[in-house]
Amino acid sequence: MYKMGSQAYKQVNLETSVSQASPHQLIVLLFDGALNAIRLAELYIQKGNIAGKGKAISKAINIIDNGLKSCLDLDQGGEIAENLDQLYQYISQQLVFANLHNDTQILQTCFDLLNNIAQAWREIA
Repeated sequence: MYKMGSQAYKQVNLETSVSQASPHQLIVLLFDGALNAIRLAELYIQKGNIAGKGKAISKAINIIDNGLKSCLDLDQGGEIAENLDQLYQYISQQLVFANLHNDTQILQTCFDLLNNIAQAWREIA
C-alpha cells in the first residue's frame, strides 16, 4: 500500500516538474531520466533481473531517441546538432548491445557519454 502511494507521489511530482519547466529544464529532465534508467539497468543486471534490465534499457533508448534526438534542429543546428544526432544514435546502439550481452561496462560508457553532455547542458543555465 505504501509503495503505491509512493509511486503516485513520484508521478505527481514528475508531472508538476514537467508542467512548470522551461524548455531548457525539460531537456535536463530528459537527461536525468535516461541516466537514471541506465543506472537502474546496471542494478538489474547485477541482481539478475532480466525483465527489469530490458525495461530500463528500453526506457533509456526511448528517452534518447524520442526525446533528446527529436529536440535537435538539424536544419539550423549545424555541425553541433549533427554530431549530437550521431552520438545519440551511437549511445542507443550501444544500449542495445548492453542489453543483449548484459554488459555493465557498455552501460557505464553510455552513462559517461550522456552525462558529459548533460553536465554541459546544466552549465548553460
